[in-house]
Amino acid sequence: MSRKVRPRTRMIHGGIPWDPHTGAVTVPLHLTSTFRQQGPGEHAGYEYARTGNPTRAALERLIADLEGGVRAFAFSSGMAATSTIFALFEQGDHFVVSDDVYGGTYRVLARVFARFGFEATFVDTSDTAAVAGALRPNTRAIFVETPTNPLLKVTDIAAIAELARSRGLLTICDTTFLSPYFIRPLALGADIVVHSATKYLGGHSDLVAGVAAVRDEDLGERLHFLLNATGGVCSPFDAWLLIRGIRTLALRMEAHQANALRIARWLRAHPAVTAVYYPGLEDHPGHELMKRQAAGFGGMLSFDVGDPGLADRVLRRVRLIALAESLGGVESLINLPSKMTHASVPPERRAALGISDSLIRLSVGIEDPEDLIADLEQALAG
Repeated sequence: MSRKVRPRTRMIHGGIPWDPHTGAVTVPLHLTSTFRQQGPGEHAGYEYARTGNPTRAALERLIADLEGGVRAFAFSSGMAATSTIFALFEQGDHFVVSDDVYGGTYRVLARVFARFGFEATFVDTSDTAAVAGALRPNTRAIFVETPTNPLLKVTDIAAIAELARSRGLLTICDTTFLSPYFIRPLALGADIVVHSATKYLGGHSDLVAGVAAVRDEDLGERLHFLLNATGGVCSPFDAWLLIRGIRTLALRMEAHQANALRIARWLRAHPAVTAVYYPGLEDHPGHELMKRQAAGFGGMLSFDVGDPGLADRVLRRVRLIALAESLGGVESLINLPSKMTHASVPPERRAALGISDSLIRLSVGIEDPEDLIADLEQALAG
């Protein structure tokens, strides 16, 4: 599809938007583990479902289209995608990683890949000079999460990519919080973009999957080899659900953002709230950078109530908003990162980052914002 098509149209007509064999306007769901061959090694492009499946291939074409990449890949989860990307590297390699990163990414580096000789330095990647200062002779990649989880810090992707290129390093970006509708890291110079597709891409809290796209064909070949070799592939049904979810991504992201901005402004004026973290607020330190490198601010925000006891009561008192892990669904979700999504991060590290026991993360859904505000108001009053 033409790269000039506007983003909202690309969400619906990107990739393979219909079945070329029947004209069906939705991609078929191919529930098969293997494919009949005309002769030994002679097949129509598919041989075994771990290596490739037509429904998964349609999703991958769509993701490549949305991200502006040469190839894309669909995984069984966001962490399967991230782990497979790290498997591109060798024992003794070093990575510079966003300090305020998703707890699962921290855990897999610090407690899994560290056992195989990988090294990671966690720094504030919103400070490009700090990233440069953390580079070592054995550094092979810079892994950026932007906005970060849960403090919503913003990294200059183009500046990091330029730094990485000057040192012969790869730039890997996790932009799950924004989705390809609001930001396209490959166009800013990143080499790999990764998402937990469980979140905004799926959008309905009914699947678990991950996706990654690359800007280089050789890198794509290497990543496909690892995906096939390690086997963490997205199921055909989840691939089909993802394609369906992406068709409404533009409408959902606009609604998430509008609600998040309304709620962030309300929270900032509430006497019980000591801090609000949302890049859409004009006084957020990353606000102007987000305006330059992204088309929107997303639907994620965090706020601190200054008292762990009050935070606990708020989480127990909300009624419309669900206390739950994850994010990016049409329904609003709330959690306490220190005890939920970032519980695997050591307490002293959480304290250094500012992830306190009174910090609340809110994934703003697409309900009526006045109903969400009323729910938060009664929970904070309690």
